[in-house]
Amino acid sequence: MNNNHNEVLVKIEDLKMYFPIYRGVIRRQVGSVKAVDDVSLEVYKGETLGLVGESGCGKTTLGRTVLQLYKPTAGHVYYEDVDLTKLKPEAQRQMRKYMQMIFQDPYASLNPRMSVRDIIGDPMVAFGAASGKQIDDRVRELLQLVRLDPEYANRFPHEFSGGQRQRIGVARALAMNPSFIVCDEPISALDVSIQAQVVNLLEDLQRDLGLTYLFIAHDLSMVRHISDRVAVMYLGVVVELSDRNEIYYNPLHPYTKALLSAIPVPDPAYYETHQRIILEGDVPSPANPPSGCRFRTRCPIAIDECALERPELREVSPGHFVACIRVNPEEVQRKEVIDQESL
Repeated sequence: MNNNHNEVLVKIEDLKMYFPIYRGVIRRQVGSVKAVDDVSLEVYKGETLGLVGESGCGKTTLGRTVLQLYKPTAGHVYYEDVDLTKLKPEAQRQMRKYMQMIFQDPYASLNPRMSVRDIIGDPMVAFGAASGKQIDDRVRELLQLVRLDPEYANRFPHEFSGGQRQRIGVARALAMNPSFIVCDEPISALDVSIQAQVVNLLEDLQRDLGLTYLFIAHDLSMVRHISDRVAVMYLGVVVELSDRNEIYYNPLHPYTKALLSAIPVPDPAYYETHQRIILEGDVPSPANPPSGCRFRTRCPIAIDECALERPELREVSPGHFVACIRVNPEEVQRKEVIDQESL
């Protein structure tokens, strides 16, 4: 992994993605599902930014909006210095060479009527980057890169296992030599025994090709393994962002603490000193989120002030951002000093 992160590759500014809700015969808009609501993030060159949160929190929508597969309601997405939200359709299509996506379901994301050669070669045809034997050679090269037999090029998706299909999806994403890839839960549909192989493949490709990942997942232990930094989402907003080790050893937001407490640890002694945090109630509807802090309706430390205004994502210690008015930066810094003195 790249530890020298100082150059921003993708910058997300105040991004919003609202889906309209229509009712009645004349299809009148009566509201909006606020899937992504005012998110700002930076992804550095060569890093893996992990994006975690429970189902329905807006992770996949954020990933697709960053790639402009959804037209954002408001906000900006910059790739290097290019504002993707301002581009005309053809210019935006050309940018797809540099940004690709690995989809969650390897069974649904590959066309069953196309051979592996056609699936992986399709981006090259679409951009006029190669033809004929050039495509054949490049497909064989890509299959070797993702550790599949080049002789598989003429087979069809139904002839492969889930893990092999996902490797074909990875090869397709790499066809135009992109620098930024959104990995949308690329291992969640795979057997546990195969997950580690795919993650190791992604890490090797990142190292060899200089790739940058936005890695979306709900498996926190896997996110810790592959990510450099981790952003935690809840109901369309980012509630905490930090270095992967910092967020695991020193979580500050109550929601992050609850997520981490759910990770199973194969050590009975661990549970004598660590208590599982059970969140009460259901996740509110993104069509009608709570006022103030989105998490306050389920938060064990919420106070009346939490309902008044939405907390900003603020830096409470170097590189550690949290959106919670109950977190005191002075106490965080004091704890860090005590921890350092005890080492």
